[in-house]
Amino acid sequence: MIRFGTLGTALITPRALVFPCVDEPRAFIHAIAARDRSRAEGFAKHHHIPSVLDTYQDVVEFDKIDAVYVPLHIPAHHEWTIKALQAGKHVLCEKSFASNAMQAEEMAAVGKATGKVLMDAFHYRYHPIFNRAREIYTSGILGEVLEIDAAFHIPVKDPNSIRMNYRTGGGVTMDIGCYPISWVRHITAEEPLTVSAQVEVGPPDVDLMLQTTMEFPGGIIAKTSGDMRPNVKFQAFLNVTGTHGSMRVVNPLVPQIGNSIELTIDSQETSETFERRPTYGYQLDAFLNAVEHGAPLLTDAVDAVAQMRVIDRCYEAAGLPLRGLA
Repeated sequence: MIRFGTLGTALITPRALVFPCVDEPRAFIHAIAARDRSRAEGFAKHHHIPSVLDTYQDVVEFDKIDAVYVPLHIPAHHEWTIKALQAGKHVLCEKSFASNAMQAEEMAAVGKATGKVLMDAFHYRYHPIFNRAREIYTSGILGEVLEIDAAFHIPVKDPNSIRMNYRTGGGVTMDIGCYPISWVRHITAEEPLTVSAQVEVGPPDVDLMLQTTMEFPGGIIAKTSGDMRPNVKFQAFLNVTGTHGSMRVVNPLVPQIGNSIELTIDSQETSETFERRPTYGYQLDAFLNAVEHGAPLLTDAVDAVAQMRVIDRCYEAAGLPLRGLA
């Protein structure tokens, strides 16, 4: 059994780790700490976590755990991932992996030096719907791929959200827009040759909406869009257009709440749906298999560095500073 310690009481923690562990006999959450101990105690009581520790440092050094989950605000990922790795723990780190590519490279280097598993928590990548989308993409039935469009839009109405603060790693591209960027990288299995961007800025240096145009090898043009403006309508999709037809992946983000792949090939339309087991369960499976058996990860530290390099390029193209510089 892999015993986890978790840092903080982030809203994502129950969905991303607690509930998957309930269904997985190979994993268990043993310890938690938060800046406010009372919050940690309440979270631990509600989710049956046996050990509440005083500090994050106590968690990463706790000898009764094997792995640390890092769902803290993005600027804290670098520090606590490295500390956990150096303490001999495997790490599941929430996205965005780091504030910038330089930090990601440092995290990856420590992971390599310690020999511990370091995983970027892009949970969607492990679900059957995305695996099937990759299979279709590589099969050739779409013909020569010409264009890819990907978008994740969700309104953020709270002006005090950490997403709205540059110093807490704010910006749509770090939190929401990173998904469509990852989708196009993973569907093509390539890195962009060129990146251009259009942006709408809200609070200082914080992107509320950022659209990119990227050229990939083979002349493929990919467009991504992340949008957290308060009146935007929710959408999450990945479209691929080729010379023989098109593929639309509906809700690659959280297919557990509904999904489909819509194919149009030479005017013939078909639709596939996939099981509703949460993406986070598949992510936990992959993490455990990497820890226990050395199985390769689709979102390992090498991929996390590549992802952060593209995000840096997006910010540079938009004329905004990289996160983590102030």
